[in-house]
Amino acid sequence: MKKAFITGVTGQDGSYLAEFLLEKGYKVYGMNRRSSTQNYSRIEHIIHNPNFELVSGDLLDEHSITNALMIIQPDEIYNLAAQSFVHASWTQPVLTGEFTGIGVTRMLEAMKAVCPKARFYQASSSEMFGKVQEVPQKESTPFYPRSPYGVAKLYGHWITVNYRESYGLFTVSGILFNHESPRRGLEFVTRKIANAVARVKLGKQEKVRLGNLEAKRDWGYAKDYVEMMWLMLQQQTPEDFVIATGETHSVREFLVESCNVAGIEDWEAIFEHDPSMDRPAEVDLLIGDSSKAKKILGWEPKTTFKELVKIMVEAELKSETNKS
Repeated sequence: MKKAFITGVTGQDGSYLAEFLLEKGYKVYGMNRRSSTQNYSRIEHIIHNPNFELVSGDLLDEHSITNALMIIQPDEIYNLAAQSFVHASWTQPVLTGEFTGIGVTRMLEAMKAVCPKARFYQASSSEMFGKVQEVPQKESTPFYPRSPYGVAKLYGHWITVNYRESYGLFTVSGILFNHESPRRGLEFVTRKIANAVARVKLGKQEKVRLGNLEAKRDWGYAKDYVEMMWLMLQQQTPEDFVIATGETHSVREFLVESCNVAGIEDWEAIFEHDPSMDRPAEVDLLIGDSSKAKKILGWEPKTTFKELVKIMVEAELKSETNKS
């Protein structure tokens, strides 16, 4: 039985990845940071699976990571944990750097010390492209991050490359473009829209408050993307890949389509601009070219933009109805 170690297992990607690996017959260990309150809502359906185990650890504490890896001796390590909310990275830039950037080095140092034969996946981000230097963005596109989050992710990306080239470790980065699901945090714009539209439809609130409607993103379905993480670690040689749908849609389009799913005819009547949600430096356009992943990994996204919006809005309508 193969063993996998996942940081960020209680998050959106971590929970879908844990499900995927359990179905593949893995023993899955999820690193969990101790706190006074725990949120296991995304993994409550697998938490009692005999092949799933939570272990204590923290990206700010290298000793805890080293100890966990030494005991588990995993075959595969997936580093998905981070301070992942872009907007918060301006108000907490140092903490973002510690978790999202330096935390990767702590993971790699621990791996190098106690399980150097393991295979390591780093969750890189399309936010590293920021002020894009070419359209669409691929593996060779120059980076130009536009937020403390993007800068921290770029450090994590390059330190992963550096440990691969310096120490011969099997380390890869998946440069994932935006990927969403009903398990997204409420602070993220797609989930915020889906939830607010559902609440308007059910008469629980009157307006959908958002920042910049013109920002464009390449949005995929998180459940589709975790398979790619696994595929990257099954290759003979470690390589980095851009993972994207190859389509771009604006925040406005996401809002309009959400209203269509909920049966709200006039989206403008329920929209209200909230300047506090505008970014100090906006990333205007992200669209990825994942042709390398298609060619080498045989991977393609399965879920369309409209299907993704439908999945998210219907989940919110169900959830909010159950709360009534």
